[in-house]
Amino acid sequence: MLHYSRLLLATLPLTLAALGAGQSASAQTNAGASSANSGTTATDIAVDSSTDTAQDIVVTGSYARSLAAATETKRQAGYGVDAINATDIGKFPAQNVAEALQLVPGVTITRPRGEGLYVSVRGLGPQFQSTLLNGRPVAINDLIENGGANGRQFRFEMLPAEFVSQIDVVKTPTSDMTEGALGGNIDVKTFRPLDVGNKTTLNLRGTYTTLTDKVKPNATVLTSAKTDDGTFGILAGAQYWGKEVRNDRLYNTGWYLDKFASTLGTGFYTPGRTRPTVETEDRKRLSGMISAQWKPSAELETTLDILATRLDIAYDEYGLDIYPDDASVAGHKPVLVPGSVKLDGNTVVAATINDVRFMGTREYSLNRHDLITVGLKQAWTPDGWHVVANANWSFAHSYHPSNAEGTVRSRIQFFAPLTYDSSGGYQVIPTLSTPVNVLDPANYTLYPFNIAPKNSKDWDTYGRLDVDHDMDGFITKLAAGGEYHWRKRDYRRRDFTVNPAANTSLTSFAPNGYEQLPFDDFLSGVSGNVPRTWLVPITSVFYDKLFTDAIANSPLSAGDLRASYVVTEKTAGGYVRADYAFPVGSVAVTGNAGVRYVHTDQVASGNLTAGNVVTPARFPQTFSNWLPSFNLRAELSRDLVGRLAASRVLTRPNVTQSAPQISVSTDQPTASGGNPALQPFLATQFDGSLEWYFNRSGSLTGALFYKAMDDYITAQNINVEIPGRGTVLLSTQVNGGSAKVYGAEAAYNQVFTFLPAPFDGLGVQASYTHTSVQASYTAGARPIKDQLIGLSKNSFNVVGFYDKGPLAARISYTWRDKYLSGIGSTTQVPTYVAAFGSLDGNISVRATNALTFSVEAINIANANTYSYNDKELQFGEINNYGRTILFGVRAQF
Repeated sequence: MLHYSRLLLATLPLTLAALGAGQSASAQTNAGASSANSGTTATDIAVDSSTDTAQDIVVTGSYARSLAAATETKRQAGYGVDAINATDIGKFPAQNVAEALQLVPGVTITRPRGEGLYVSVRGLGPQFQSTLLNGRPVAINDLIENGGANGRQFRFEMLPAEFVSQIDVVKTPTSDMTEGALGGNIDVKTFRPLDVGNKTTLNLRGTYTTLTDKVKPNATVLTSAKTDDGTFGILAGAQYWGKEVRNDRLYNTGWYLDKFASTLGTGFYTPGRTRPTVETEDRKRLSGMISAQWKPSAELETTLDILATRLDIAYDEYGLDIYPDDASVAGHKPVLVPGSVKLDGNTVVAATINDVRFMGTREYSLNRHDLITVGLKQAWTPDGWHVVANANWSFAHSYHPSNAEGTVRSRIQFFAPLTYDSSGGYQVIPTLSTPVNVLDPANYTLYPFNIAPKNSKDWDTYGRLDVDHDMDGFITKLAAGGEYHWRKRDYRRRDFTVNPAANTSLTSFAPNGYEQLPFDDFLSGVSGNVPRTWLVPITSVFYDKLFTDAIANSPLSAGDLRASYVVTEKTAGGYVRADYAFPVGSVAVTGNAGVRYVHTDQVASGNLTAGNVVTPARFPQTFSNWLPSFNLRAELSRDLVGRLAASRVLTRPNVTQSAPQISVSTDQPTASGGNPALQPFLATQFDGSLEWYFNRSGSLTGALFYKAMDDYITAQNINVEIPGRGTVLLSTQVNGGSAKVYGAEAAYNQVFTFLPAPFDGLGVQASYTHTSVQASYTAGARPIKDQLIGLSKNSFNVVGFYDKGPLAARISYTWRDKYLSGIGSTTQVPTYVAAFGSLDGNISVRATNALTFSVEAINIANANTYSYNDKELQFGEINNYGRTILFGVRAQF
């Protein structure tokens, strides 16, 4: 209890000092104090110095209205923000929240298997963003499909786009905003009943994917009602969403140094594990939401928000793993044939290798992601005052419902010569050939069977109080507040491994336990010499024969205990903020300045292992930070707005990096694993922009930004104290790198209302971002210069649309430059994702005032995604997930 009190008291002096400085004042309309995060009645908007005149054109198309609303949000905000607005209740501009965000300047996304999932802002990856739901933090579902975990990366697939009314991407924060983003604060806002009124919408769609040739149904209903006097409203929504996915993939783990030094000498790179594979998903999401508002008077308003989602992804993969350099199986060791080698500098472009393991693999899992969030807000706005209390609880659970669905890996193997040739470059399939028949079951023996169930639980509890007071004079508003935030991540993993008798043949073990790849068109649009079909195990047969009750009930191993961890964070924060306004000649200047203090207590708990000896360990640490911020907005003319901003920001380390998953050597003072002593990433950032709003639905804007990051986390070896072992050398990640990210954004949108009818419904939306980096850090002994993971130097999007009368149509192209996806290590080269663009489109026809038919297409050009390693001759990945077509009808009552 004393510990909690100390955290809360840390914020009290800031709150009392700010409120004590208040003086009697009348309400001002030229500046607002609170962001959407604090949720006060006054919004963070500076009113235009002159009202719109009759000469302004009023647009009537729904997409044009959405653009106009987003433009007005950006124009009036007291900080740097870009917004996306729904065109109507239950009608968001994209079928996926992440895919809608990629139209925001400076925002790029990742699309694993064709589904928008993670978001990056201004070159900084998903872990550097802070995602809020209705201004409140939200628990995070983690990756459980395979052995990895991501930590702080919010999965946008958990939020139905039809529930979303607006998304704000804040790029220049204010002191009242919850800390946590070096990139952007992304606030997703859902519909509220007093805004919607009395309305019901029903959206029925089918989702067709070309590679699966299957249609899955989607249905969304939203209904809202409010009393005649507008004092009470309730809104409810429900959705079922389904989609079948197939992704054809050539996968490669990387290129490695000196794997065949005895033949080649030192300094040469050869490919590691490579796998042609087909990944399938059966995705089903069930979501519901309730929002209730009670406003008994102009001064009081209570809001309740509840959202729950269950996403089930049944994942089934059919692979042929090829291990050119793996000697882990007794009696086998790959041998490079000297005369077969073809070199390009330090890259072995082609070679023949004998005694290579080929492995038919089948991996199945049911990956279940549950998310529930409950938020309550109470606002009291007496004359000149704004008092808002917010509370939120959310829980994210990612798990497998049973062991039979917990990443079940069934594998069969044979050994044979491999001839590979990558001289065609990364955009064609490399030659991967063997004289052994991959379709003959008599060639295969069993490989150890493995089940790896994961269970990730994330709790997030949040409470906040904001008070602000309108004032006269230079200071127009004074605000202060505090918040308490408790988060816990509990991650558990088991590995059940069954080792069959050596050289057990597939045909004797299970004559009915295998099948040929059930697809005859693997990567059919990509040239190259690789097996296009192969044998794979049948999961149910292997599971029934190998996973016995005795194995299921076996005790936790040292490895199981080491892989599991608990990280808790208790954060107390407080802020003061002053809004100001003054004229400079005819220029109206408004803005805000403030400082935020945040204190964090973190405890990382887990198990250290040395051989089979397991030692529980607990690593507490505390850090405190002062985060000042400044925003200035100048109305240079009726249509021209200039901005300047500066702030200090932080992102806490990923929980996977802080987790003490440490393995200690039994015979040497060395260890490897996470680093519980990691400190937050910190950055000082500056921003300047010029924005021309030439009409209500048109703008041309540009911005320059600069971020100086310190305490950047890099791979390194450090000395740590291990209970019972003393000082050991830990191979892990540490603070100490530095990076500077800087660049420019430009955006333009306009509805061409000046054209004669019917062409006055045409419009365009476009943006371009250039990002550069100066960085210096290490990956083991490998120096990394001027690169950051996930940072594309260039990205752009262009949208052309027509929106008038009953017809609405859009065609968009989004593109991002290549980016670093893996930093490698001392013996592994870095990896890059190649430049990628996606062509998407949408057309809808309003048959009646209540009925609209629509068709939407994603990846119309059937583009592939590619990756490569340090050189383009070092092949990486090829992915093709085909096209997605959505078609349906929307009714509104």
